[in-house]
Amino acid sequence: MTRNCIKWALAAALLAPATTGFATDPVPERSAAEEQAAFEADRAAILAMAGDYRVTFDMRETTSWREDYTPLEPKMSGGFESVRVIEDTGERIVLQHLLVVGTEEDPHVVKHWRQDWVYEPETYLAYVGEGRWDVEEVPEDRREGAWSQTVWQVDDSPRYGAYGNWTDQGGVHRWRSSWTWRPLARRDATRNPRYDRYLAINRHSPSPTGWIHWQDNLKMGLVEGEVEPFVQEIVLNTYAQSDEYDPAPAEEYWAATQGYWAAVREAWDEAIEADGGVTLTEEPNMGNTISATLYGLGSAIAAGERDVESAIAEAREAIRTGTGG
Repeated sequence: MTRNCIKWALAAALLAPATTGFATDPVPERSAAEEQAAFEADRAAILAMAGDYRVTFDMRETTSWREDYTPLEPKMSGGFESVRVIEDTGERIVLQHLLVVGTEEDPHVVKHWRQDWVYEPETYLAYVGEGRWDVEEVPEDRREGAWSQTVWQVDDSPRYGAYGNWTDQGGVHRWRSSWTWRPLARRDATRNPRYDRYLAINRHSPSPTGWIHWQDNLKMGLVEGEVEPFVQEIVLNTYAQSDEYDPAPAEEYWAATQGYWAAVREAWDEAIEADGGVTLTEEPNMGNTISATLYGLGSAIAAGERDVESAIAEAREAIRTGTGG
């Protein structure tokens, strides 16, 4: 174990009440009919995230927790994003995000993040620090009625996982996660900041025009060997249904590459199962050091420059060597 890993383990132990704390109460007793109705309502909310959207990303560091740290200025960005259901078995739903950028005459598709939802999960994939994700158990008393959400990066490597419940408090249908560690997003990682991880709660909710994803991020880093908070950040990602762009390029990209990406997902699943998780070398721009290879192969297939079979073989080898398999 490296010196920093030891520091992480000690810090995690010190922060155990926060990291294992729950964001919602256990599900109350419900009849079978009420349970089924809640399940269907949850499924409908998840499936409703699919569509074509104008997306706005609103990022704001709000409260500094250190006298020597000044919050960044608020940052706004956005674009167009197509979200597609690529798997639905009833109790497992997989949504793929595809950004459409460029101009109408010269569009470009960016395979973006992916979210997997699993009903009443026994385990979930948790980021535990310094390029390591572990398969961890969901406490038995938190499984009933719960959904886990696992978020994956552009190369289908893991980003973070959590579990929680959909509720209807205040007249809003909302999923709220457990506390979860997350690696830095590219917007922060590329700046080489003093903090190096987030402790976060995520919320998802349908809205009259689409849906929202709200992040409550506590940015944390090592100070003299202990993990301490630097600044609070709120991120509001708003997905508003839109016909202002042509989603056809996203459809074409996915039609050309879906077989390749299915094989990549399978390879990641095999690596995670074999090791009880996965260890990767993190990299600021792409998330990890093999991401550019995997992503580039998908782009080459979409451009007609690579055949699917040879690209899959190269991707599998990259995952094998990149995870120490």
